[in-house]
Amino acid sequence: MSLRLSTVILPYRRWNEGGREAWQRAEQLGFHTGYTYDHLSWRTFRDGPWFGAVPTLTGAAGVTDRLRLGTLVTSPNFRHPVTLAKELITLDDISGGRVTLGIGAGGTGFDATALGQDPWTPRERADRLAEFVPLLDRLLREDSVSYEGDYYSAHEARNIPGCVQRPRLPFAVAATGPRGLKLAARHGQAWVTTGDPKLYENGTPEQSRQALRGQIDRLGDACAAVGRDTKELDKILLTGFTPDRGRPLESLDAFVDFAGRHRELGFTELVIHWPIPDSDFAADEKVFEQIAMEAPAQLG
Repeated sequence: MSLRLSTVILPYRRWNEGGREAWQRAEQLGFHTGYTYDHLSWRTFRDGPWFGAVPTLTGAAGVTDRLRLGTLVTSPNFRHPVTLAKELITLDDISGGRVTLGIGAGGTGFDATALGQDPWTPRERADRLAEFVPLLDRLLREDSVSYEGDYYSAHEARNIPGCVQRPRLPFAVAATGPRGLKLAARHGQAWVTTGDPKLYENGTPEQSRQALRGQIDRLGDACAAVGRDTKELDKILLTGFTPDRGRPLESLDAFVDFAGRHRELGFTELVIHWPIPDSDFAADEKVFEQIAMEAPAQLG
């Protein structure tokens, strides 16, 4: 089984101060997809520069030709399906059909309260995502959509001419719970996980792989329940949040070992963070580039 290698470039640099060059270099290095985080602000970066995901990806589309582009991940925390659909159709057009939408329920971070609301409970986030994804699916497929739901509405929302990618751009659904996995099985072209967060601090790499194996098994059950073969979905691991942390990026051999073990679990794509000095994502840039250029060939 082949394994694609992608990267996530956090939107913390001004476009003319390294932002543009990172996306161009990602394409030169041969990454399959360049993702960015779709947050209003994020963790330790909250009090520093942080730019919007869709404009950043639009800029990236203009300075690349082959690199796929995507979000990891968009959530209902501050998005509405009607306005998001219009932005995505535009981005898909500008990029020539190179966009993947990573989408999930969101969390309790800064995005959850930036619009003045109280943070939603896990059940409330799941409820909204369960309505958000099917409506967004329709908005990206159909010329005109009207809908009245518990959380979202659309009145004759027009999305002509639709996506370049048909019938719409692909969804990569981030999920580990039963409701989210059901959405991934029904609407996703890919599934995304970061592993089991409970293992990050005190778990072992082996425990993490066991947890990931269990997640993939549950995804298979969700696919079977809707009559779908789990092989139809790409399985994406966003690295950096398992007990391995940054160790796989310490050397080419370390990464190939890490990647091979996760390919055996069934993952088809690994995403590594573009190095950020003095952060949790600090890494040797020369080693990072060596991994990008040489690891895919070693992994088949």
